[in-house]
Order: sequence, then structure tokens, then C-alpha cells
Amino acid sequence: MSALAAVLFDMDGTLVDTETLWWAATEEVAARIGHRLTAADAPEVVGRAVEDTAAHLVRLTGTAVGVATALTTAFQERVDRGAPLRPGAGRLLAELAAEGVPFALVSASPRSVVDSVIGGALADVPFAFTLSADDTVRTKPHPDPYRAAARRFGVPGAACVAVEDSPDGAASADAAGCTVLVVPSLLPVPARPGRIFADSLEEVSLADLRRWIADGATASGPV
Repeated sequence: MSALAAVLFDMDGTLVDTETLWWAATEEVAARIGHRLTAADAPEVVGRAVEDTAAHLVRLTGTAVGVATALTTAFQERVDRGAPLRPGAGRLLAELAAEGVPFALVSASPRSVVDSVIGGALADVPFAFTLSADDTVRTKPHPDPYRAAARRFGVPGAACVAVEDSPDGAASADAAGCTVLVVPSLLPVPARPGRIFADSLEEVSLADLRRWIADGATASGPV
């Protein structure tokens, strides 16, 4: 039986409703370079780092100059106008803070976007630290971000619950050895051992997080 050491939160689509902003930004840039974004593009957009989505658009259009910069700028402009919290996020974060449970932000967004959200919708949240796509050599779906977060807390990944909304984010947390709470947003996330699913963070409490770690998240499925 293990004890919960830390909670590691994804940002986009998990704590704040920015996945729709990212989709809109990608749609705008794609149209500018001659591609109409459709649902077929979603696996290369939702939950992906800027560089991954840029590479996808370059493959489709042959436009190789400035795509990543254009995506970052278009996304940043939208985030700066405001990104609302996802349902239940504020309540769960407040519960963790009140009970002294360490938690951090682990995002695949650039540092500039993370800092904008931290200065806005998440301004009063006492994260132990934040990690962006700029802080590890590889970002999601690789395990590097969640491994780095666990190391900063000085604990194994298996002592952490990672809260994610996308297939790439869940894969990253899986590979780092975390128990994964999946609250899907724009893309479905496949079930597998070590993953627990909730329709909303409104359904999740600190007691749940502690129980899943203690149980070893041995069965996937809904809360």
C-alpha cells in the first residue's frame, strides 16, 4: 500500500478550458497556409506540443517557415484574453492546498502560455512549481515531464496521481509510472490498467486520489 505523495496536473483542457482555444488557433494558422482543419487532424492537435502540431501542418502543406511561431502567437493571443477554469478544478485545488498535499502543473504548452494562465485563471493557486514544454528535452507523450516533476518532489512516479485529459498526456504519465486520472475533453482516451476515468473534476475528491494510490489503481474504469 502506497501513500499519495503529490498530484501532477496537466493544464490545457484539464484545469483550464484552453483546448478549444488551441484548436481555434490551429484552425486559423492552418487556413492561412492552405489547410482546412477537420476532425481527422485532432490526434495531431489535441494535447500535442506546438512543435508536433507545426510539423503536422508542414507535412500537409509544405509550408516550412514560421508555422510554430504563428501557432504560439495565435494561441497566446487567445489565452491572454482569458481561459476559464474547468468544472471542479478550483474546488479540488483548494482542497489539496487546505490539506497540505503537494501539487504541481505539468504542461506541454510553451512557458509563455503557462505563465499567462498562471497569471490569470490560476493566479491564486499555490503550485509547488510549474513545468512547461520548454523545461524538458522531450515533452508529452514522452515520460520526461512527469518523471521530472516526480524527481523535483523527490518521490517515485508511482506515488503520484497525474490528472490528464488527452491520449498523449495520459501516455506520458503512464510511462512515468503515475496513476492516471483521465477527465477527457476533446478526444477520447483509451482505457487501460492504471487509468481511472471521471466525467468531470467535480466528481473527484482528495479521498479518491488517496484511495487510488493505496489501491494501486489496479483496475481501469470510471470513478
